[in-house]
Amino acid sequence: MNLGEILSGVRLKRPLSPALAGARVDGLDYDSRRVLPGSLFFAFPGSRSDGRSFAQDALARGAVAVASESEALPELAASWIQVEHGRHALALAARNFYGKPDERLSLTGITGTNGKTTTSYLVDSILRAAGHTTALVGTIEYHLAGRVLPAVNTTPESLDLVRLFAELERAGGTHATLEVSSHALALGRTYGLHFHTAVFTNLTRDHLDFHGTMDNYFAAKQMLFEGAGAPPPRFAVLNRDDEFARRIKIHPTTEVLWYGLGQEPSLRARHIASGFNGLRFDVQFGTLRFAVESALIGKINVYNILAACGAGFSYGIPPETVARGIADLRAVPGRFERVDEGQPFVVVVDYAHTDDALRNVIAVARTLKPKRVITLFGCGGDRDRTKRPLMGKAAADASDFVVLTSDNPRSEDPLAIMNDALVGIRRVDVPHIVEPDRAAAIARALQEAREGDIVILAGKGHETYQVLKDKTIPFDDRAVASEVLKGYGYHKAR
Repeated sequence: MNLGEILSGVRLKRPLSPALAGARVDGLDYDSRRVLPGSLFFAFPGSRSDGRSFAQDALARGAVAVASESEALPELAASWIQVEHGRHALALAARNFYGKPDERLSLTGITGTNGKTTTSYLVDSILRAAGHTTALVGTIEYHLAGRVLPAVNTTPESLDLVRLFAELERAGGTHATLEVSSHALALGRTYGLHFHTAVFTNLTRDHLDFHGTMDNYFAAKQMLFEGAGAPPPRFAVLNRDDEFARRIKIHPTTEVLWYGLGQEPSLRARHIASGFNGLRFDVQFGTLRFAVESALIGKINVYNILAACGAGFSYGIPPETVARGIADLRAVPGRFERVDEGQPFVVVVDYAHTDDALRNVIAVARTLKPKRVITLFGCGGDRDRTKRPLMGKAAADASDFVVLTSDNPRSEDPLAIMNDALVGIRRVDVPHIVEPDRAAAIARALQEAREGDIVILAGKGHETYQVLKDKTIPFDDRAVASEVLKGYGYHKAR
């Protein structure tokens, strides 16, 4: 394929020279270290580095040309293509290079603050129950036609997405489910993709370090429903009980399925029974009613299941298959995941890392009627500082005992981060301790627990590492808790 064909539809700041337009291109990349002879290299301006600084290396490795929204360095002008928007250009070029597989696959995009991961796992399980070969892209890991791949970002760069779609199509796949983050939408990682179904879970305070304001955060989510660079989705599945969902502007050609627990949604839950073994309730969709059972726990998962039902119905999947797909999903890594070494109290690990998510996970614990709820949490460094006291207050309001510790401090001082959260904790008269060493904090939380209590280890969930100022170390809340419990003399027969 020649360069002119690959850049078809891309907005250029000046026309391609005939020599460049006719140049053969054998691959695309945005990482100069991966460039092979015959590649087109995309150089992005970044917050910490200028992509132009890698352009010389890419050309030395055999790149045909460099595409960038930045001005060319004088010595590279002959091989430079200046585009209006670098990531939009990459997205369109990737679709052209791989033959636009997203137009033949059925894509479901799930966005929102909380619940994206669980909802995506549920949707994928429903699609597989219907006999489809699928891909799943999200925070924990990527799935591709039965293979598990490591996740780099919640939503990868457009080139990686389109490449994955092409591979799915070659494997006989038909459906892909994506967690679509606000960062991905704002940066254009999903630009030009054709979504069949777009799902909105909820919106609460998060990522303001990136977006600045809640209005900007919401505007990024809105983009999924506008069809940025592509037609709008055929279906929108929206949470009627969320105020931001009710503000989303829907294109006239998009069919809306509202879900929720009130009287107004077309898709709602009835007769909810919740316990530590899971959920059972009736789903009502117009005149249709059917029962679902799930190993997932708590009210928040009622919403996630309803959202997944809506996505399943958007593909015409029958209720009995939807119910089977929901029942087939036994757990989602790091989402209210139990650590059991035979101890007389419950220990769960959860990814909750916002104030709203903390309230939700503690509310789930309360439905199990524990004697006490002990909550351990921390706040991430280099992220929105304003949510730290809100998280502290959320944990203190709803818990009987709080352990404040470190999360992923990144470049910040862990003690400074914890002091921000401590402001919120101290607004409530709740017993609490502060321990910056996360392993020691987990030990303190488990030491505090008594028979009938629930201990929540919140914030890191499925993560198997901790990001410090100068290094990243192996760290898994589940493994640490298991070893601590064994050290306290508990041991479950295997």
